[in-house]
Amino acid sequence: MSNNNKPLILGITGASGLIYAVRALKYLLTADYEIELVASKSTYMVWQSEQNIRMPVEPVQQEQFWRQQAGVETRGKLRCHPWGDVGANIASGSFRTLGMIVIPCSMSTVAKLAAGLSSDLLERAADVQLKEGRKLVLVPRETPFSLIHLRNLTTLAETGVRIVPAIPAWYHNPQTIEDLVDFVVARALDQLDIDCIPIQRWQGSEQRQKAEGRRQEEGVAEKTG
Repeated sequence: MSNNNKPLILGITGASGLIYAVRALKYLLTADYEIELVASKSTYMVWQSEQNIRMPVEPVQQEQFWRQQAGVETRGKLRCHPWGDVGANIASGSFRTLGMIVIPCSMSTVAKLAAGLSSDLLERAADVQLKEGRKLVLVPRETPFSLIHLRNLTTLAETGVRIVPAIPAWYHNPQTIEDLVDFVVARALDQLDIDCIPIQRWQGSEQRQKAEGRRQEEGVAEKTG
């Protein structure tokens, strides 16, 4: 696990798929990371439209809200910032962090970052990571990508931003929606050298064949038992 003495910035935008943010927060807090969370203005509307839930605006209440959604009441440290507070600590390059992950990341946010624009705290914090040469990971949740989307993502990738689209794999034999989500979250956190999610990682074809053989033997045993 990476050194978690410095905080990690968790940015959440109004892209569909807030479950990605909730699961990321769950594992990071459980692993005792210190999280500086900032949700964009549109995130409030997405919670309302997708889950019929009102996300609090006041930071202390919002912290309780996110902990409740993640199911982690006491572990880790969590500080929530209003989206318009461009004077917050994470808006300055002198505030040292492990980096930042934006999950899920809207195409509007991608476009603004690619153009060097920052109209709220989330975008300013991400821009700070770029100018300071720190790690910035974006998890775009959009399909299909237009040519403009692809060009904006390419511009960011050329500056060193890690792009991890919300595309799950299937080789780990997912059984639930959470299994699919957790795979994406784990691969995104890998880009920050954070390993705190218990997922089945690819071990090569030989190990996979052995595992499949064991599953088949167990199935035969159940039928004949």
